[in-house]
Amino acid sequence: EVQLVESGGGLVQPGGSLRLSCEASGFTFSNYMINWVRQAPGKGLEWVSAIDSESTSPSYADSVEGRFTISRDNGNNMLYLQMNNLQPEDTAMYYCRVFLESGEYRGQGTQVTVSS
Repeated sequence: EVQLVESGGGLVQPGGSLRLSCEASGFTFSNYMINWVRQAPGKGLEWVSAIDSESTSPSYADSVEGRFTISRDNGNNMLYLQMNNLQPEDTAMYYCRVFLESGEYRGQGTQVTVSS
């Protein structure tokens, strides 16, 4: 069974930092590109960042470029998102997402709230 479990969210003031984690199981993690996506209240799903299987080509949405850093640990089936200089517009539920041959999978998400 494919499982993705996000953690690390919370309430932070503008300008603050958080590090999100995603623990993956049920598939060969090291073989797949993994994404972070987010959904703000009342809005659709927004792609945030992606990292290829060998961590050679991370990519970012323009809205987070220069502030967020994606990374992965294939030995421990972990995905991370370091988020710096957080702003109120970053408030959302954050999910890790993977596309396998069997379909798309996401975890239950972790809430990030940026507010003073």
